Amino acid sequence: MPFARLTMSLDLPVDQRRDLCNELTDLIASALGKRRELTSVLMEVMDVHHWTVGGTDQPTAAHLEVCVTAGTNTEEQKAVFMVGAMALLRSALPDLNPATYIVVKEHPGTDWGYDGRSQADRARRRG
Repeated sequence: MPFARLTMSLDLPVDQRRDLCNELTDLIASALGKRRELTSVLMEVMDVHHWTVGGTDQPTAAHLEVCVTAGTNTEEQKAVFMVGAMALLRSALPDLNPATYIVVKEHPGTDWGYDGRSQADRARRRG
């Protein structure tokens, strides 16, 4: 049950935002092996004057964080995801600064949940 937050300095037209969210959802499903129907993506757009790299305002910048349950992905899966995610971001934001971070955050199953139950509890009930 991953949650992804994409923060960008540049707003995109509605159809491009929708396409990018769908492509990220597909990538999370394929590269990280997560269930597409349970993948949540939040896209936020920040005022460009609040985003700097090296102290310099950035007209085009992005940061992507994806939360997953700890231990559910290999190092290789995360690396494949990061390469694919960067390609998607560069396609949507051609002038993207190289100082763009993609973070896969692993949370213990006891520390986050879905539908009011922790991931650890859900795993115990499945097993």
